[in-house]
Amino acid sequence: MAIGGALSIGLIGLKAFTVTAQAFISPGLPYFSIIGLPDTSLSEARERVKSACQASGFSWPQTRVTVNLSPAAMPKRGSSHDLAIAAAVLSAAGAIGHDSLASTVVMGEVNLDGTVLPINGVLPILLHARERGITQVILPEGNMDEAHLIDGLHVRGVRHVGELIELMGGQARYRIPDNYRPNERVASADEPLMFPGLGDMSEIVGQEHAKWALEVAAAGGHHLLMTGPPGSGKTMLASRMPGIMCPLTDDEQLEVAMIRSLCGALPAHGISDVPPFEAPHHTASTAALTGGGTGLAQPGAITRAHRGVLFLDEAPEFSARAMQTLREPLESGYIAISRSKGTTYYPASFQLVMAANACPCGMSYGTGERCTCSQRERQRYFARLSGPILDRIDIQVEVPPISRIIVNREVMEPRATSAQIRGRVIQARQIARERFRAHGWNCNAQASGTWLREHLSASALEPINHALETHRLSLRGADRAMRLAWTLADLAGATSPGRDEINQGIALRTHLS
Repeated sequence: MAIGGALSIGLIGLKAFTVTAQAFISPGLPYFSIIGLPDTSLSEARERVKSACQASGFSWPQTRVTVNLSPAAMPKRGSSHDLAIAAAVLSAAGAIGHDSLASTVVMGEVNLDGTVLPINGVLPILLHARERGITQVILPEGNMDEAHLIDGLHVRGVRHVGELIELMGGQARYRIPDNYRPNERVASADEPLMFPGLGDMSEIVGQEHAKWALEVAAAGGHHLLMTGPPGSGKTMLASRMPGIMCPLTDDEQLEVAMIRSLCGALPAHGISDVPPFEAPHHTASTAALTGGGTGLAQPGAITRAHRGVLFLDEAPEFSARAMQTLREPLESGYIAISRSKGTTYYPASFQLVMAANACPCGMSYGTGERCTCSQRERQRYFARLSGPILDRIDIQVEVPPISRIIVNREVMEPRATSAQIRGRVIQARQIARERFRAHGWNCNAQASGTWLREHLSASALEPINHALETHRLSLRGADRAMRLAWTLADLAGATSPGRDEINQGIALRTHLS
């Protein structure tokens, strides 16, 4: 009886688990089977692995070959286990040492000609290997740049199955095609596109009130809705939001990098302290926002925006179902997606920024003379943003059209740059972090309602109680107004909010009420 083995690592969302691939070569008619709950693409590894091994000079056994992927109860997906399956068969056949891969993780997709292709999710895979005390890893050459981001591992890259055989002390006959590019990846249809040019706040003409609202949102971690006519600068303002937010901490950078690694987008972004920015089109489906796919769900825009900004332009044009999916992650900071083969949990702690016109034609501003919409059409248009969603938006601000451009540079006031605004935001965040250190909160948006109500004076609470009595605010809205007041106090350098900050917080929340 000949049994060979190799280690691999599977992913369910960002949760990794160790997979042992065991190959058994037994008497019988020629047949190659893979068991252990593989998905369709993994089942197809039989033809890829067989052809790749033969392209390396290995004589495939003319008998029965069975590969088991354990633990058998855990679903395995994708082509990243190809190289481990090939290594297990080679080990069982004696082409490489039986124990040469006993403590080595082997990952990679193989082509029919034996070449090894890069895979997604390398970062969470390597972190899991290091946590389990596995120090030897073999990866595709195309993943080596990503592998170098993790310390404490001995990672070797291979371009061909034949190189794996030689690395393990065996002999191989192979040729790497001239057109082989180890770092070249084929972009998937679901791979997010980078938003072009985030730009600087100083490039935006006027809109000082909207810029101030974005500064408050960044300082306190608040969600924001901008309304205004087309061309007033809502998209430009939103796209510059990451440039005024606090830089990501080391842990946050790693979280974002793991998500990008899983999506195959890490080589394009690298590890950066700039918060991510996702701007799905208003025709995006629910699955595109939350995540989807057969078997186990893949990350959607909500998860890709983790620790950054999710920008929904033309927000009322999004489907009602897609908008409702935002309610859970806005409260909990994660998204749970159930599919036929299990439930996948993804982090989804983001700042929501939405932009909308005031009516379908977009001209319902000022006197409204140019608007061609009926009153019923206006109400129906904005009613697409449901009450529960709007109640979760901390700041609602109007972005009016620009009526005049000043060309005389001598009379122009200097515009604040993104770096200057970010400096004020960082200072305010530091104040909040020190205040909430005992509670583990990083910003005012995370503070509990109980804490907020206990730490405001009776005089400061009077405007809140009046807004509750007149039904201008719900209790959730009152808590959010108090969070805004604390952020305004932090930006002003005050020790706690007074009536002025409370009134400003209420005004920022109830612009559309």
